[in-house]
Amino acid sequence: MSKKLKETAVPKKIKVFTKKKNRKAEPEEKQIEKLQENYKNIDSSSIKQFSDFPFSTSTQKGLKDFGFVKPTEIQRECIGLGLQGYDILGAAHTGSGKTLAFIIPILEKLYTLRWTRLDGLGALVITPTRELAYQIFEALRKVGIHHDFSAGLIIGGKDLKFERNRMGQCNIVICTPGRLLQHMDENSLFDCVNLKILVLDEADRCLDMGFEKTMNAIIANLPFERQTLLFSATQTKSVKDLARLSLKDPKYVSVHEHAKYSTPLGLEQSYMICDLDQKVSVLWSFIKNHLKKKTIVFLSTCKQVKFFNEMFCKLRPGVSLLALYGTLHQLKRMEIYETFCKKQAAVLFATDLVSRGLDFPEVHWVVQVDCPEDSDTYIHRVGRTARYHKDGESLLLLLPSEIKMLEELESKKIPIKKIEVNPEKLKNPVRKMEAFLASTPSLKDTSQRAFVSYVKSVFLMKNKNIFDVDKLDTVEYAKSLGLSIAPRVRFIDKMKKNEKSNKIIKFNDENESSDYENELENETKSEYDKKDFSNFYNNNDDDDDELDLFNVTNRDKEIAPLKPEELSQLEFLKNSKSKKIITKIAAAKKVLKKNFVANKKVVFDDEGEIVPQTTKEKQSEIARNYEKTQPEVSGIDIETAKIVLKEEDRFDKQLFKDKVKAKKKEQKKKLKLKRKRGDDDEEVDDFDESDGYEPDLSWLPDPDKIYGKENAEKDVENDKDEEKQKIRKTKKEKVKKKKQKLSEDLTVNEAEELAMLLLNKK
Repeated sequence: MSKKLKETAVPKKIKVFTKKKNRKAEPEEKQIEKLQENYKNIDSSSIKQFSDFPFSTSTQKGLKDFGFVKPTEIQRECIGLGLQGYDILGAAHTGSGKTLAFIIPILEKLYTLRWTRLDGLGALVITPTRELAYQIFEALRKVGIHHDFSAGLIIGGKDLKFERNRMGQCNIVICTPGRLLQHMDENSLFDCVNLKILVLDEADRCLDMGFEKTMNAIIANLPFERQTLLFSATQTKSVKDLARLSLKDPKYVSVHEHAKYSTPLGLEQSYMICDLDQKVSVLWSFIKNHLKKKTIVFLSTCKQVKFFNEMFCKLRPGVSLLALYGTLHQLKRMEIYETFCKKQAAVLFATDLVSRGLDFPEVHWVVQVDCPEDSDTYIHRVGRTARYHKDGESLLLLLPSEIKMLEELESKKIPIKKIEVNPEKLKNPVRKMEAFLASTPSLKDTSQRAFVSYVKSVFLMKNKNIFDVDKLDTVEYAKSLGLSIAPRVRFIDKMKKNEKSNKIIKFNDENESSDYENELENETKSEYDKKDFSNFYNNNDDDDDELDLFNVTNRDKEIAPLKPEELSQLEFLKNSKSKKIITKIAAAKKVLKKNFVANKKVVFDDEGEIVPQTTKEKQSEIARNYEKTQPEVSGIDIETAKIVLKEEDRFDKQLFKDKVKAKKKEQKKKLKLKRKRGDDDEEVDDFDESDGYEPDLSWLPDPDKIYGKENAEKDVENDKDEEKQKIRKTKKEKVKKKKQKLSEDLTVNEAEELAMLLLNKK
């Protein structure tokens, strides 16, 4: 019975309820093959969401995690071509999402190639500015968070040693041209032989004259077989630039090429014509009237940005002020960039460093205080607002001499309207600025540098039809900055001098004169008819040597007019003198002819006689003759040199004796003065009776009134008692010393006898 129970209690087969096993995942190779087949069938017109693209699962997850659902037009057109392996020239409005258009093809390309850290560098992204490189790096981190690739941000201002050790492990590098070239030259770990994709963001700026040499050197080190992607809002079509990059059948994608305007539709653009000295007041009143808005103010130079930021911070407009320019430290630049992104209302003073590619969220206004260099820079500046189908406004301040800039903007299909200033709302802070400059010298220096840098920037502009230095009212502009006097601009002075030097009259042997020569002769003839020679000869104030020759000092006397032949001779001499170039050798020969002795000092008496310098000049005749004959004889005659030294030593000893005697005489005089005054031991005070001057002590308070007479008398008595006690102590000490001396001098027997004598006397 027990056996049967056991058999029934424990069944032979136990059923375990478990989940059904998932189907085996497809191997990675098959997934990659399917993706590559689907890349060929991509149709941009049928794609409405990112999920319609044949992306890897890790890319799809990254896009979903950060809310990227619908692609923009440039992304829809470029991603498919990038996945198919074409070279691309992408152009679109600012803020249209060009960054994702090249980040996604990079991730998918490396994924399909099964790229690992051992394979090295696979993709390289080059940008003109550090802030833009940082922004692209952050976007890559978001989208590629589920991929197993290593990425590196290589920009200037960071630790170079830290970058060197990790360059060999990076699969994707985002960098600026200068730091990349430095790693190519100095870092042995950097290797780009296996590079598959090269991306140039803001390509027209990267291929510009400023980066021409560095980019040529970088491209020379890159492999010839690669995929190249160029993106910018103002794309280059130059044959030279495309030939440098060795593009193979590139696809030009311009989404907004046939659009009505080259700027975003949600952007309201306006301009204002004002004088140079009114720019500060217009900017100040604009900031005061838009305190709850987020504004970017563009200026032409770094020194201007620094000055306006410091000055407006002192003026305290009531909104937070920031400044971003190139000469700041990199960590400071990144801090300012991040703080401005987080602010809801702020003013950012910036140079064109900020104008390209940077995505500042919710910028309401873009104010261009200084006119941009060309229409492309205007488009990039304005593109900091009205991004991703949002609205924004811009304001351009133009000088009366810069109105031709409007024609260039119209040719680029930029709609811009004119507005006028309401004079009632204008506020001029010049008086406060003058007070701050007077109180802080460092701020005054920055204002002077800002003034000079602005004038220099206008002078260096290429388009001289728009930018003319001569039309700038520098005096009034300096006053608007708080300066009482306009600083000196040295390069303009040099330019004017060079223009004068280029206008030299050339005389031929056959008396063939130029047009400029004939004009000068006509002017001189008319002046000589009027008998006013001072105007003609005082034209060149810069040449000091010529003034002595050609200046008429006495104007009262009548001088007979010169003949035209004599005039031509004078002009020939005058200009031939200025033509001669004095070399260093010629100047040295002139000095040698005049027999100048270097480092020679001559001292004269009151009577005008030369005082001999005994310390430097030789005194004996033998030594003087030896100095004269020394250059003729080669080497040194030791015996004659000994004789010379002995003779000079005799004079030196005599000099030393005279100095000692003079010191003793001075000491004796001082002692005599002290004896007359009765102070042999002590030094003579300033308030001595012999001088007939006594100090006035009437201003001191009466001690009896303060301390009382009784306290004063007690103090005197106490002082007397203390003196008596001191005298007693001194007497006792003297007696003790005498006894000690006696005891030390006497023997034991003599001491006993002396003691007995003293006892008998008692």
